Amino acid sequence: MRAWGQCSPAVDPDGPQGALEQSSAAKEIFEWLEVIVLCLVSVILISTVLIRPAGVVGQSMEPTLYNGERLLVTSFFYQPEAGDIVVISQEDDVQEHLVKRVIATEGQTVDIDFEKGEVYVDGQLLQEDYIKEKTYLQYPGASGITFPATVPQGHVFVLGDNRNNSKDSRHSDIGMVDTKYILGKVVFRIYPFNRIGAL
Repeated sequence: MRAWGQCSPAVDPDGPQGALEQSSAAKEIFEWLEVIVLCLVSVILISTVLIRPAGVVGQSMEPTLYNGERLLVTSFFYQPEAGDIVVISQEDDVQEHLVKRVIATEGQTVDIDFEKGEVYVDGQLLQEDYIKEKTYLQYPGASGITFPATVPQGHVFVLGDNRNNSKDSRHSDIGMVDTKYILGKVVFRIYPFNRIGAL
């Protein structure tokens, strides 16, 4: 039995027990580093491949999306389809992205009757219950593209849901969008909280 006031002998760091404790501590540190690296890699993969956040800027997607809303976007095995809402990077602007709706994909022909405000794809009138108003906005002359227009290979034709307050594929600055600039499809709205839900 140990007497009161008697201390345990100190562990010699150069002895077998000290070496064992140092080895155990090093192993624990290595395991923690391994977990941290794995977590970082997972976050990077999720944010660049599976899900990434995006924000709505402006009024061009009303009434579907409003300025300031926050979205989740996926690019995992994504191929654009008509009706999808997508986020598009701008070649000359890495800060601000466009949020638009895909109207037609490669090989399809788009025509717009600006007097009636109607949009046709391959001769079929689109039934668009998501738009704010009919499509009357036509960009003049060199600013706008000529209709009917056929979507080239590897591109899509996009429009904003707020048709008369949207700069989109009707304007020559944007035109037909190369799919390599599509960051992904909008799948979920996360803010504001009273409008959370799938899209």
